[in-house]
Amino acid sequence: MDELLSATAALASEYLAGAGARPVARPVTLGEMVAAIDSTLPDEGVDPLDVVRDLARNVDPGLVLTNGGRYFGFVEGGVLPAALAADWLASTWDQNPGFFALSPAAAAVEEICRGWLCDLLGLPDTWSAGFTTGAQLANFAGLAAARHHVLTEAGWDLEKRGLFGAPPVTVVVGRERHATIDRALRFLGIGSDQLAVVDVDDQGRMRADGLRLGGGPTIVCAQAGNVNTGAVDPLASICEQAHAAGAWVHVDGAFGAWAAASPALRHLTDGLEQADSLATDGHKWLNVPYDCGVVLCARPDAHRAAMRLSADYLVRDGERHGSDWTPESSRRARAFAVYAALRSLGRRGVARLVETSCAQARRIAERLPDHIEVLNTVTLNQVLVRIGNDDERTRRAAAAIQRGGATWLGTTTWQGWVAIRISVSDHATDDAALETLVQALAEN
Repeated sequence: MDELLSATAALASEYLAGAGARPVARPVTLGEMVAAIDSTLPDEGVDPLDVVRDLARNVDPGLVLTNGGRYFGFVEGGVLPAALAADWLASTWDQNPGFFALSPAAAAVEEICRGWLCDLLGLPDTWSAGFTTGAQLANFAGLAAARHHVLTEAGWDLEKRGLFGAPPVTVVVGRERHATIDRALRFLGIGSDQLAVVDVDDQGRMRADGLRLGGGPTIVCAQAGNVNTGAVDPLASICEQAHAAGAWVHVDGAFGAWAAASPALRHLTDGLEQADSLATDGHKWLNVPYDCGVVLCARPDAHRAAMRLSADYLVRDGERHGSDWTPESSRRARAFAVYAALRSLGRRGVARLVETSCAQARRIAERLPDHIEVLNTVTLNQVLVRIGNDDERTRRAAAAIQRGGATWLGTTTWQGWVAIRISVSDHATDDAALETLVQALAEN
């Protein structure tokens, strides 16, 4: 075991040390990757040391360097050293935070992180928290709590009677919502016919003056951090109107909610503390390893009622059971990495991480040549650009940059145009990485 772990640590160190010289991604097909990896199940087992060494060598051409500072495609955070080390230990300890009896240590760390996150994001300390795979399931859990609450208020026992025959639930969403909201609602039995879509402004923010809230069970889905522009919905106005109408407000803050941790940027998320539930990611701006999302809820009773797992054989001693707060039962102890990231950064370090990414995004926008148009007002870490006012040229540029491997950018569609989306969220991004990005764009 000592030899195996030492060799594995050496492989990891070698990968990280070589990050500056690696291509961010290589053109490779699924068939080529399957052929490169030993894909025949052996009759007899292979020595674990050989397995790990072969795996590291064979998968290398298909690894995407999202944690080396030069990846600007999707909102992919890097990995802080303390979070990486804690994640290794989480696998070593093999803890299951589903129930207190399975891991008092994991339960305690989740509870500590809950308090720290509430503090950082300006939320009341009474909010509950669950640690999920990502914002998809965090959105699901928050919206499940919302569904429970609004139906209970309407006199319907959802857990006993199910959805059949229940009062219809209206869900108010912005036109520029993230796709995970629709998917989470679909999981919850809420279809597109039940959505009331509100128009957005030129940055993708929900227009609060377009809210039309009538009677009946209603959930409003707001957004902190538009995936293309980084814009944040006017949360305070949305919450005020929604609560006056008896509606629940859920905020999808996968990355944008972290602006609340910065004194300089907190004003962008004014009203976040008035929401009823919030979904965010740790593996984005907090820079912990995949996978890690967090759902936070102002109404713990509704949160627990929607998620709670109970059976005769399950011991419920102790004060925190992870399965009360997430859709999962057995799961990875993700909070160890969150704890390590937050403690290694501290309150000021988290703020610096967020502020630095935003400053880098502004610098990118300022340094681009004239033939590249910046389509958004850069308020957070997103820069949306278009090359030569031409869809095909923009597509070709992105494809060429991806093939080149020096950096990585992805395309999107914004207001009917093809655009390139630049996301800055890795603590390892430095001046050299910014120069590489700007040069790659300028050459196309």
